[in-house]
Amino acid sequence: MELNQYLSTVKVILASNSPRRKELLGQLGIDFDVKSKDIDESYPNSFRPEAVAVYIAEKKANAFIDQVSSELLIAADTVVAIDDDIFGKPKDHQDAKKMLERLSARHHEVITGVALLHRTKIFSFFEKTIVHFKELTDSEIEYYIANYQPFDKAGAYGIQEWIGMIGVDKIEGSYTNVVGLPTARVYHEIKSFLQNFG
Repeated sequence: MELNQYLSTVKVILASNSPRRKELLGQLGIDFDVKSKDIDESYPNSFRPEAVAVYIAEKKANAFIDQVSSELLIAADTVVAIDDDIFGKPKDHQDAKKMLERLSARHHEVITGVALLHRTKIFSFFEKTIVHFKELTDSEIEYYIANYQPFDKAGAYGIQEWIGMIGVDKIEGSYTNVVGLPTARVYHEIKSFLQNFG
């Protein structure tokens, strides 16, 4: 059975204001509403990046646990990591520059945690993609920050933007995961989740 047949009787909610996640979920052919809440995105310092992404996604889902019953809620969080150091969203221009300098001429991990909430059940998972950057010059970094203002993006960059076109050498894994939502995995995990709990 196709996923849309499962979803014909289930209302879907995306717990995110991210334009990238909205676009990606829409491209799966899923009709959905958007609801989001500001949550505390702190996490235990001992957590590895994979655990952090899932932990924050589950926090986002749990914020709606008393308001969602028959609906399916999708929450997600993306982190960028080098050597287990986690890069969130940059605080300012200088912070973005430091992040991009660290990413230059290296590979890093992009990890998206996803939490699915339906009938008080939460199922969560993560997807990891390895991104290889070419060496970035100071002028390329400055140009990108000035023109694209990547302050709402983990790791201070969007792979679908200019920096991805000129700076990314190769990726290992899901491209859409780096954009913000691992669509193939989400599609199949929703199907499995609704078969078990729908």
